[in-house]
Amino acid sequence: MKKVLRNKSLTLITAVAASAMLLSACSGSGSTDSSGAVDGKGQTLDVLVNVNSAYPEEQKNWMTDIAAKFKQQTGAELKFETFASANDELTKIQTSVVAGQGPDVYSLGTTFTPTAYATGAFVKLGDAEWAKVGGKDRFNPAALGISGPDAQNQVGVPFVSRPFVMAYNTELFKAAGLDKPASTWDGLAAQAKQLTGNGNYGMAVAYKDGFDPWKFIWAMAAEAGNPLVDGNQAKLDDPAVQKAYQSYFGWLNRDKVVDPASVGWSNSQALAAFAQGKTGIFPITTATAAKTLDASAVKGKYAFALMPTVAPGQTERPVNGIEAASILSGDNLVVADYSKNKDLAFAYIKLVTSKDEQLNYNKIFGDLPANSEGLKAIDNPLFGPITEAATKSHATPFTGAWGDIQLALTNVVVQSIPELSSGGVSDAALKQRLQDAQTKSQKSLERAGKG
Repeated sequence: MKKVLRNKSLTLITAVAASAMLLSACSGSGSTDSSGAVDGKGQTLDVLVNVNSAYPEEQKNWMTDIAAKFKQQTGAELKFETFASANDELTKIQTSVVAGQGPDVYSLGTTFTPTAYATGAFVKLGDAEWAKVGGKDRFNPAALGISGPDAQNQVGVPFVSRPFVMAYNTELFKAAGLDKPASTWDGLAAQAKQLTGNGNYGMAVAYKDGFDPWKFIWAMAAEAGNPLVDGNQAKLDDPAVQKAYQSYFGWLNRDKVVDPASVGWSNSQALAAFAQGKTGIFPITTATAAKTLDASAVKGKYAFALMPTVAPGQTERPVNGIEAASILSGDNLVVADYSKNKDLAFAYIKLVTSKDEQLNYNKIFGDLPANSEGLKAIDNPLFGPITEAATKSHATPFTGAWGDIQLALTNVVVQSIPELSSGGVSDAALKQRLQDAQTKSQKSLERAGKG
């Protein structure tokens, strides 16, 4: 097991899951009185969250504010840990599960909830646990879609909702004689060509982002009728997946509709480029972008739209194609089974998922509330397409192998960066990388099945 930690393996091997199952559940420190209030004086709750690279100072201030409110309510201290990438996220889950110690509460991207669930190391939510966080009916039902494999086996409490959409520059569209973004990926590429020139680019794309690339590939493949996971079979080396990567890479090297510098951009850098007013389309973003855009050169000159739902090379979806406007996206909060502070953990979750705190979080960062009353209170005419995207979102496969598959998809792009910088990725090189990703993903699926 030490070898696993030393090598920082990025796969949830069977030994990890087995170790997790052996961890004993602690009753939890911090006493609860008849009113449900938790006395946590002298205790510290450890919470793991994703680094918000777009709003780092705002995140620090939010942490300070929540820590003060939590201490006022419980008497306990809050300690925040952060992760900066999907690799960090998965590694933190693995190492903590194996050691039986680490954060009490994890804020995980929805696509990592299956990985956490597969370890068996996080608290399953029964009636008592849901009551401690304010009740299951506190949450928007759609946000519960990836809390567990079914309604009786859930570990994730919805924190925020983050459906993906496009932002587009209405002024540049009008100048090019365009009304709104196309509903097909080929049509969007054609529009991007019309928008490119005179110092402007058609798209802002974050090729080096740790989370963005695989979402394009997942959507395009699903729309073509090729699920990346079909039962116990991975399908990453399918022609539809290769076509997706060719289109995604082609925006840079073939169509030349993105800034060459984008090969090194994160999502926040692509957003900043779009905000300068010289890019027509920012093809994958969320409601959080509004805060930046409303303080930029494109204030009053942008709108949101659904991402295309017809795969590259097609003019309409096949019968088995999915209208994959967005992954079912957001953050879930899970409580470690090894935690000695479970009552405090649920008190923290109850605080941050309350209507007032959800609306405060939305005001600061732009993420939509998972709290149903908070969501109803949002009144922004720009967010219509985002709400629609939420209704047309589809969950990624609920398998413990998905974390590895997601990383495999991203690593195809990581491995291709040098060639993207120097002219383009050959079909042979892409095919080999997809075969490698297929092999790793299939092995991970088989391990998850045995686990």
